[in-house]
Amino acid sequence: MFTPGNRRYRYAFTNCTHCGPRFTITRHLPYDRPQTSMAPFKMCPECLKEYRDPLDRRFHAQPNACPVCGPKLMLWKNTGETVETDDPIRDAVKLLKEGRILAVKGLGGFHLVCDAANAEAVHLLRARKRRDEKPLAVMCANTVSASRLVTLSDLERETLESIARPIVLAKKTPLCDTELEGVAPGLTELGVMLPYTPVHLLLFHEAAGRPDGVEWLDSRVLPWTLVMTSANPGGEPLVIGNEEALQRLGGIADFILANNREILVRCDDSVVRVVADKPRMVRRARGYTPEAVPLAFDSPSVLATGPGLKVTACLTRGSEAFLSQHIGDLGNASSCEALELAVKHLEAVLEITPELVAHDLHPDFFSTRLAHRIELERGIPAYAVQHHRAHIGAVMAEYCITGPARGIALDGVGLGTDGKAWGGEMLHLTPTGFTREAHLLALPLPGGDRAAREPWRMASSVLEALGRGDEIAERFREIPNSGMIRKVIANSRLSGVTTAMGRWFDAASALLGLCLTQHDEATAAMRLESAAEGKTPREFGKLWEILPDGSLSLLPLMAMLADTPHDPDAVSQASADFHEGVARALSDWILQLTGPDEADLPLCLSGGCFLNRRMTVRLISLLGRAGIHPLLSSAVPPGDGGVALGQAWLAALARREGVLDGGDRVSP
Repeated sequence: MFTPGNRRYRYAFTNCTHCGPRFTITRHLPYDRPQTSMAPFKMCPECLKEYRDPLDRRFHAQPNACPVCGPKLMLWKNTGETVETDDPIRDAVKLLKEGRILAVKGLGGFHLVCDAANAEAVHLLRARKRRDEKPLAVMCANTVSASRLVTLSDLERETLESIARPIVLAKKTPLCDTELEGVAPGLTELGVMLPYTPVHLLLFHEAAGRPDGVEWLDSRVLPWTLVMTSANPGGEPLVIGNEEALQRLGGIADFILANNREILVRCDDSVVRVVADKPRMVRRARGYTPEAVPLAFDSPSVLATGPGLKVTACLTRGSEAFLSQHIGDLGNASSCEALELAVKHLEAVLEITPELVAHDLHPDFFSTRLAHRIELERGIPAYAVQHHRAHIGAVMAEYCITGPARGIALDGVGLGTDGKAWGGEMLHLTPTGFTREAHLLALPLPGGDRAAREPWRMASSVLEALGRGDEIAERFREIPNSGMIRKVIANSRLSGVTTAMGRWFDAASALLGLCLTQHDEATAAMRLESAAEGKTPREFGKLWEILPDGSLSLLPLMAMLADTPHDPDAVSQASADFHEGVARALSDWILQLTGPDEADLPLCLSGGCFLNRRMTVRLISLLGRAGIHPLLSSAVPPGDGGVALGQAWLAALARREGVLDGGDRVSP
């Protein structure tokens, strides 16, 4: 690609048997060219010679192509009008440097792209995409260029440069916010990735002045950085088709850099965060899907349809589990359709038909309704798995645990067997069921789901529980009629209850003035963790309480936060103290409630809260001092993206035990 005179010089679809697209261009097995979206491109004599030569690096490389016979790039205006050009890459780089926003077709879908150092372009992209808060990922030419913006540990560097090429969340350098204004404001981390397709490489090659060879990719600092964010307007599935791009992205992008090779399977970028000395999946997709998770035994095939948020599906085959790519939240018809297509594609590429379908306990999730439809249409049993049991089951699957285990599941929400919102659970699992041993103190959830979007509501709930409800109106005076929330809290019909750790984090963030409302999930928690950066926790006493029923109350810790003045240094210190307090409280809770017959059981940690590095690392350290070495997922996300694996594994265990009674139920 970078050797002048080579017949593939600057060709955007160069590949060999070691690289290039597979999953996203394959309809079904066998992986032969006629089964892929390369079928319309007949190989020229030179490409065919390479393809047939066992000594050539392109021997049986199914996407093999060249400028004579392969796919081609096209550049369009957002109106659909073709930009007449002999070099779409050259013109695309020129447009990006002028501050334009481009939709660029990649491996598993389109990206929305702009110059990350152009604050006006970044602001415009946010406004058009309606993405006010959520941080944007960036792409750098190479690791040395990325190191200007983030500090990389050896493991983060290794993960960034790995064949999977995920987005890696890493700590910002002081230069980052100065140079990339508006890309990830209010946070101490930035999501960074490296080029992983020829198109990406060619954009940076053009910006670098078209140097010969590949040395520039290894050692040359190229300050040009691109925002590279998924093209999924309105939280819908990733855009993959050319006509679809014109229709759905025309109001966001000024120009579209497309090609005439069809993407058959959408697949977003994977996101990884190093936590407790291992890369942990935040989002598992490109580069990892459909890599199998090995299981402890062979079982009849199980299909699991996942939860309602951050959904993946899972299909087992023998002693392997295959997760689909990240689908997203099932809040719109397009995402629901994407889940169905992902299930069909998994079945096609694995050439297997499931004999059992597992699903979430929540009856209103589309994933649950899909499972029951499959149950009826195919005449196979369905098996319900409570959300937090599935979280722990995912860890059990990854570590090949077939017997009893204990687990701590911490997240934002999941329907419990009592019909209430769970999310801070201590569970005892067997191969056929589970016992809820204890949970976090239940708090009123003012306004139901609305409280998850407005952290000030959870802070108000905490203040009311502390007997300080009269402070609410003044503390949140910028919220219209905030004092009226006390009546909502007092009315059980307007406020359910929740044991979710995620809501405690939301309350803490709001009490410290960091985030009162959030448009994107986990904004409050991310700001809270970022605020603690660089601070060492103070010495303090026991700011938690284990109640007679075994529930864990963090109210004393929250009272400390409520007394914190809202100057930056005090808030930063209080954030550090909060994370320390939560870790110490959880450790004490686990140790006190571990019975003599449970001491030797594996302890599994799961749920989205365990992507919080500060809290998780400290908790693991505290438990380690007591001789307990907990297990945490790394092959799949600790959050909801790993739930389908847990569903599938627990259903397989129940089947092996001969107990397929429909699974978990909500008690009347």
